[in-house]
Amino acid sequence: MENVLRPLIVIGGSVVLTLLIGWATDRLLRKADERHGETPLWGLLRRGRIPYQLVLCAAMLRGSYDETKVLETHKVAIGRVLTLVLIGAAAWLVIRITSAIVETTYTRYARVHRDPARVRRVRTQVSLIVRVVSAVVGVVAVAAMLLTFPAMRAAGASLLASAGILGIVAGVAAQSTLSNMFAGLQIAFGDMVRIGDTVVVDGEWGTVEEITLTFLTVRTWDERRITMPVSYFTSKPFENWSRGGVEMTGIVYWHVDHSAPLDAMRDKLRDILRECPAWDGRAYGLDVTDSTPNTMQVRALVTAHDADDIWKVRVTVREQMIRWLSEEHPHALPRVNTADAVLPQSRGNGRPASSDRAAARRAYEPGTGRS
Repeated sequence: MENVLRPLIVIGGSVVLTLLIGWATDRLLRKADERHGETPLWGLLRRGRIPYQLVLCAAMLRGSYDETKVLETHKVAIGRVLTLVLIGAAAWLVIRITSAIVETTYTRYARVHRDPARVRRVRTQVSLIVRVVSAVVGVVAVAAMLLTFPAMRAAGASLLASAGILGIVAGVAAQSTLSNMFAGLQIAFGDMVRIGDTVVVDGEWGTVEEITLTFLTVRTWDERRITMPVSYFTSKPFENWSRGGVEMTGIVYWHVDHSAPLDAMRDKLRDILRECPAWDGRAYGLDVTDSTPNTMQVRALVTAHDADDIWKVRVTVREQMIRWLSEEHPHALPRVNTADAVLPQSRGNGRPASSDRAAARRAYEPGTGRS
């Protein structure tokens, strides 16, 4: 009877005690979250209740398993499994706690600073810091798990003895991966590109959606995702429209007839922009930038708060200006001239001046007998 009750008491007591401690800790964190609503730390720490309970349960079972005297033939294997669960749960808990602390720091920074560029820069750095910590903790946890096996300890000693050769081989084999990792750190702390920046890469316009240690994701205007290695942004030129500020200046071109009313077009441009919510009111202008034998090129400059608004302003100005010209000044639109040339009239005899010039030229031609 004792052989049955003892394991039930030990195992059941460990599970019940784990649930009670976990419930009490969760209640304390919930009250702290309700009392200190200005910081999300306590609410974020509640996300770690599952690894927290796993750590408690694995630690109590591992410490009291020797007293249960259950499955004596598999005592070593069960004890090793509990140790592995304890190491894995502890690593999971450390990652959750680190993520909560870093996220709380970023939230406080975003509340204090109103500069969007600085906030996006800190957000990029925070994201990469969490990923680096997660990678380091994961590697340490796996190493600790492997060291629990006696065979792995001997392999570890041999590995340390040949660390120099293995390091060179690993560096050559993982050259691209390591370059991407260092490029990711350079992007995070060099402020080259941030999450939320508007960029143009390989002719594609989009917004930076995600930055990791090895790759970067750009969301295009048509909801596509372009994934590329972060080393691209440290080795090739690219356009960052959000660098130094998100305000932008846009250009709209028209090809119109030489008789187009430029002053009226400037007034119409002003009226269109005043009724466009996306225009930020900073500046506008309309000038002739080029001329051809048939048309002239008119350029309008408009401003907006960001890349999305500048697109709306440009399409609105282009559409409404063309509509206004076709309705009010149709002669200003480009035309192909197919009319016959009108010759100027002569002054006295009613014949065209060109006929007079031709007759005079024939009168003095050699061989006509005239002088």
